[in-house]
Amino acid sequence: MTEIASPYPVVIKIGGGELDDPAFVSALVLAIKVLRTDGQRVIVVHGGGKTIAAYQQALGLETRFLDGLRVTTEESLVVAEMVLSGLLNKRLVRALVAEGLHGVGISGVDDGTVRVRPMLHPAGDLGRVGEIAAVHADFVNLLLDQDRIPVISPISLGVDDGLHYNVNADHVAMAVATAVGAAQLFLVTDVPGVQIAGRRVRAMTAEQAEAWIQEGHIHGGMIPKVRSAMQAVAQGVAQAVITNLEGIKSGQGTGVLHSDQIQH
Repeated sequence: MTEIASPYPVVIKIGGGELDDPAFVSALVLAIKVLRTDGQRVIVVHGGGKTIAAYQQALGLETRFLDGLRVTTEESLVVAEMVLSGLLNKRLVRALVAEGLHGVGISGVDDGTVRVRPMLHPAGDLGRVGEIAAVHADFVNLLLDQDRIPVISPISLGVDDGLHYNVNADHVAMAVATAVGAAQLFLVTDVPGVQIAGRRVRAMTAEQAEAWIQEGHIHGGMIPKVRSAMQAVAQGVAQAVITNLEGIKSGQGTGVLHSDQIQH
């Protein structure tokens, strides 16, 4: 087994659309390999929204939104589970194993790892969309202890009804990172971090991040990534890092920290 540098794992969250790019998958595996060579324990959580939408369209399933949120019917959930827990999950596991890494694909359903309740919304019924009630990390920790890399699809299990639900992958990554006491949560994007006045910020508190959002320095697609990082830190993750794949290998990016971690 690899000599462990730290008992606290790192969690890497990636979007599903990126897994459609073979070059990205190869670069991701290389970044994970660097972490493993350094003795880090790694968990990967992935999404798949764009790929799911493409397959739903190909099958003639209507895509509906409620107040900007995607409604997930029973039929569309079947497609989501096939894409997330099947196609994309195994694509990444296959790439890891081909490079000599011990990737194991699971979903939140396996061993009841991620338990959810139906997401309630004042505008109406979102269907089979779940919000996280609890994470039971025993299976994930078992895989880590066996020198495996858990690759987690966000399809999860209803805590009350035993049904399967689609869950936002950012939320699953944050909840899993909290449950395993992760040292870092990497939120992977296509830029090396948050840019303020043309320069990458190495670290910021949630308060600083929110101020920069309100002032317009952080804008567009970076806002949801930064807010996901802020929420992860609020939930107890030691550090949430916004970076690209090169940043994972080099240890660079923008870290969102608790205010008492910033050195003055």
